[in-house]
Amino acid sequence: MRARAHLVSTLMSACVIGCNGGTADTPITVPPVLKIPATLAVLGSGEVGNRYTSEISVGGRYAYSSTWGTRSGVRGNAVFVWDVGATVPILIDSIIVADAGTLGDIQIVPEANLLVVAVEPAPRGAIVLYDASNPAKPQLLGRYETASTVNGVHTAQVASVSGRLYAFLSIDPRGADPAKLLIVDITDPRAPVERWSKVMGTPFVHDVHVRDGILLTAEWNDGMGAYDIGGGGKGGTPSSPVLLGKVQTLGGSAHNVFWLRDAVSGSRYALVGEEGPGAIGLASVGDVHVIDVSSWTAMREVGFFRVEGAGTHNFWVDESAGVLYAAYYNAGIRAFDVRGDMSSCTGSARDGIGRCNLVALDRAIGKAEPAGAFVWGVDGGANGSIIISDMLRGIVRIARAVQIAR
Repeated sequence: MRARAHLVSTLMSACVIGCNGGTADTPITVPPVLKIPATLAVLGSGEVGNRYTSEISVGGRYAYSSTWGTRSGVRGNAVFVWDVGATVPILIDSIIVADAGTLGDIQIVPEANLLVVAVEPAPRGAIVLYDASNPAKPQLLGRYETASTVNGVHTAQVASVSGRLYAFLSIDPRGADPAKLLIVDITDPRAPVERWSKVMGTPFVHDVHVRDGILLTAEWNDGMGAYDIGGGGKGGTPSSPVLLGKVQTLGGSAHNVFWLRDAVSGSRYALVGEEGPGAIGLASVGDVHVIDVSSWTAMREVGFFRVEGAGTHNFWVDESAGVLYAAYYNAGIRAFDVRGDMSSCTGSARDGIGRCNLVALDRAIGKAEPAGAFVWGVDGGANGSIIISDMLRGIVRIARAVQIAR
C-alpha cells in the first residue's frame, strides 16, 4: 500500500505548565514519566535486494511477500515464498506475475487453499489466484480481469461471509474515473463473479476489514465507513451492502482499519491507520486512531498512538494477547497495548479535543528497529514471533512483546 502525497493537519501537542508559573489557584499539569518500550529481539531475516518488498502474509509454516514499484529498473512483479518454520526465513520459491506494473496486496487463505495477489496496471489491473494446496509451491488458477478492475487493484482483502468467500477490491482512480470498492465472489476461484461496485473515497478507498457481517472501509479523507453485509441487522448482504454510519478521522488519510475483539472491552474499538507523506528509507508521518464503535451510527475518535518522527503503515493485532503491532516505516515496528478501556484519561494524556494520548498512558510496550529498515507491514508468525516486511531488505522475524496484565 504505497504512500500517497496529500495534506496533513497540524499535529497537536500537550501544553505543560511549569511549577514556577503556578499559583494556589492555577492547576499544574505534570508531564508523564514514560516507560521505555522493551526492545523486541531481531531473530532472523530473509534478504531481497533487487526489488522493494511490500506486503507480507503468513500461513503457518509459510509466508508470502509481494513487491512494489520499480527499483533500479526492476519491476515489483514478483511474489516470494518463504519457509518460516525455523528462526531464519528461507526463500523456497518465486513467482513472476505476468502483466504487472506493481503488486498490491497479497493474502494467503489457508482454509480455502488459496493465495490472492492484487495487480496494478501494466497495462490492466486484476487479481491473480493461486492454488495453495501445496503451500510451498502455489499453482496458478486464473486471473480475474474486467472493465471494473482495469484501473488497478491496490488492495484485495479476502473474507468469508455467510459461508461464501469474497474478495473486497480497492480500485485505483485514474484520470476522471474515481476510486471504487468492488466485491467479488471467489467461492469458485476459477469463476469469480462481481457482486457489487460503489464509487467511494476521496481520493481513494484504500483498504477494508470484514468481521461478523460488518464491512469497515478506510476511505482516506472521507474517514471510515461501516456497512451491514449480513451482521448489522439492516438486511445488507455482500451483493447489497447497507451503510450504517461514517466517522471522520483527525488528519484524514485513513489507510487501513481493524475492528478489535478484546476479552476486556469486547468489540468496542476500531483501529484506523493514517498514512501521511513520506520518503522511502527516510521519513514518514501518521498516527493510529482509536474509534469507539459501540454505536455504528455515532462512532467517535477517542484515542491515538503516535510515534514522533515516523508514521504508521500496515498493522496486525494479536488479539489473544491484546497487542497491536504497527509498522512505522523509518521507526521499525512498534507494539502497543490495546487491551481494555482506551477512552478514559485525564490531564496531559488528554489532547485539546478530548482524545487520549495512549503513548502517554504507557501503552507503548515494545519496539524493534532493525538497522536500515523501512518497515511496510507485519503479520503473525510461527514459533511465538511475528514477521515484518522491510521495503529495502526483505522480511525479518521479530520476537513478540510481553503483554501487561489488565
